[in-house]
Amino acid sequence: MEPSDELYETMVKRSARFDGRYYVGIVSTGIVCFPSCRSRLPKRENVCVYSSLEEAVQAGFRPCKRCRPDHPDRHSPDAEIAHGVMGILHTRLEEPLTLTLLAAELNMSPYHLQRIFKRVTGLSPARQLLMIRMDKARRLLAESDQEIGEVAREVGFRSSSHFSVTFKKEAGVSPQAYRIQKGDLRE
Repeated sequence: MEPSDELYETMVKRSARFDGRYYVGIVSTGIVCFPSCRSRLPKRENVCVYSSLEEAVQAGFRPCKRCRPDHPDRHSPDAEIAHGVMGILHTRLEEPLTLTLLAAELNMSPYHLQRIFKRVTGLSPARQLLMIRMDKARRLLAESDQEIGEVAREVGFRSSSHFSVTFKKEAGVSPQAYRIQKGDLRE
């Protein structure tokens, strides 16, 4: 099975979002990896997706020595910490979350938390939070009639002007233009 856009995007970003749920076989190397593997990104046409490691091995792929999808300790302490941070980011995205606040909640230093999270996910907690906020903002702009200021507050921005500048930087268009584009697609 060929990777979906979403799965391939997680490979590009080295996100652990699909690790353990899917495995990617790299046709050009004969290796099976987690989608978040830090090895060189394969061309999309060289990627096959498998729902289990066993399925990929039966298809002739061998486990990667870098990401170790065959390693029994898939839920390492670092992965658990990153998972905890992701939970906080997803459930409290409207709050003014900082690295210091996250670290205090998890009883660790901000530096250590940043290093672990970035190693596991490939992104800093701040960047991950921004991505979560922008994904939700895109959904709200496309699917609801909420005012831009309401969307900004719902996704954790205190001012609609800061939200608009950030949204335009991330999406390439203003929130209003994005809503109009998505409205044209719905009709």
